Amino acid sequence: MNRGKVRGQVLAFAAIALVSAGCGGGGDVDVDDPAGTGGSDSGGDGGSENAGGGTLVAAISAQPDQFDPHKTQAYASFQILENVYDTLVVPDAEGEFQPSLATEWTTSEDGLTWTFTLRDGVTFHDGSAFDSADVVYSYNRIIDEQLANAYRFASVASIDAPDPRTVTITLSAPTPALLDNIGGFKGMSIIPEGAADATDLATTAIGTGPFTLEGTSAGGVTLARYADYWGDPALVDGVEFQYVSEPAAALTALRSGDVHWTDNVPPQDIEGLEDDEEIELGVTPSVDYWYLAMNQAKPPFDNRDLRRGVAFGIDRDEVTEAARFGAATTNQSAIPEQSLWYHEYAPFEHDPDQATELIEQAATADPQPMGLMVTDEYPETVQAAQVIQAQLAEVGVDVGIEQETFATWLDRQAAGDYDAFLLGWLGNLDPFGFYHAQHVCEGTSNFQGYCNPEVDELLNQAAAETDQDARKALYDQAAEIIVDDVSYLYLYNPDVVQAWAPGLEGYEIRADKAINFETVRLPE
Repeated sequence: MNRGKVRGQVLAFAAIALVSAGCGGGGDVDVDDPAGTGGSDSGGDGGSENAGGGTLVAAISAQPDQFDPHKTQAYASFQILENVYDTLVVPDAEGEFQPSLATEWTTSEDGLTWTFTLRDGVTFHDGSAFDSADVVYSYNRIIDEQLANAYRFASVASIDAPDPRTVTITLSAPTPALLDNIGGFKGMSIIPEGAADATDLATTAIGTGPFTLEGTSAGGVTLARYADYWGDPALVDGVEFQYVSEPAAALTALRSGDVHWTDNVPPQDIEGLEDDEEIELGVTPSVDYWYLAMNQAKPPFDNRDLRRGVAFGIDRDEVTEAARFGAATTNQSAIPEQSLWYHEYAPFEHDPDQATELIEQAATADPQPMGLMVTDEYPETVQAAQVIQAQLAEVGVDVGIEQETFATWLDRQAAGDYDAFLLGWLGNLDPFGFYHAQHVCEGTSNFQGYCNPEVDELLNQAAAETDQDARKALYDQAAEIIVDDVSYLYLYNPDVVQAWAPGLEGYEIRADKAINFETVRLPE
């Protein structure tokens, strides 16, 4: 490996979902209203002689839509919240679940009762003490209000707190993905009991993590080291996230020393950066997928033949090259080939003749119009859309590219105000995270309006199947139907590509895109 260059290997993850950058709703964060939280220490040593100092500056491509971990589904929000909130358990870089707010857990012989022992001495950023009532409140809030991740509790019969240091989760059926469901990403964060009633969590944050949310502005978000954090204190005084939507500008800021880290690297520059002594480059296959979805609540996109015609009309290799310049692997299903859950299935070869025939049979207008919603805060969607526009013009589909801010994109998706859109699901590990919320008939992230009872039956059986081989077979069957029906038109699995300043120590690039800055030390 070249000096300072990190090329990771994707791991055979068995379980998560870090976040969908492509799903969710909610209003913009009020970037003019600082969101202070108590208990922070922006300039001290965090109680450790080994603590470093200074502010790490990170350039990210998109703005968060909000900071409520139970409501947002935007990756830009979770890039920040990953450093602010905690879950009961947390996946490590190898995808194995480790203690976090829970120190240990046991499972009954029948698999229906999970008992978690909670960590002592944890305080929230507002100074309140953490205990089991906070866990029960957090989970019941998601369930009772049917928030974004309520589907993760589909098999949960009850959540109880026998004492302040114990939480018991009772299930109606075995749930092999339970740890993933409650700890795979910060959408399952623990908040203080009653916090959502007393505080606007869209613009503030009250977590137990290594950093507090200090404030927001039009240009970014600032975090400060939390002096009373239960784990090892962060090695930097704080983190400043800056919104830089243009990849070339982010790379220029990194070269000039204005930022220390970015994940907004121009894909066309990756090969050249591998030998660049001014940049530390990290590349690893991800557990993400990028896709196109058509709104099945709007004719003619409710017509399966038309959707299949679009699928035959798209050349995924060309789309992938335009969007990622080789830093991705074309795939017609969701799960990447490095995963133990991968299933090779590719029924849609690029076939313009078959595409034209299917589209002409299904179309109600000639040429068939389709608005394709993208956002320049994820530039690869714009680049992919331009190629798709040209390809589908050849098969009778007149694509109009609709470029929105990401906040508007999310609002339109949630309202069903679109013909089709491009985006990605990020950080999935377990197949439950890849398929359930997106494709069951009443799925909380099934914005495309897909419904196939056979798929529901297969996915529900798979969710409760404890034998891994039998579980995989069920997911493989469901995946084939999802692909055949073009619930999602899958395009590719991207690599994780990040870059940082030479001499920055302690950062670990991960296939699930979890961004943790508490172990980072700034260059001297």
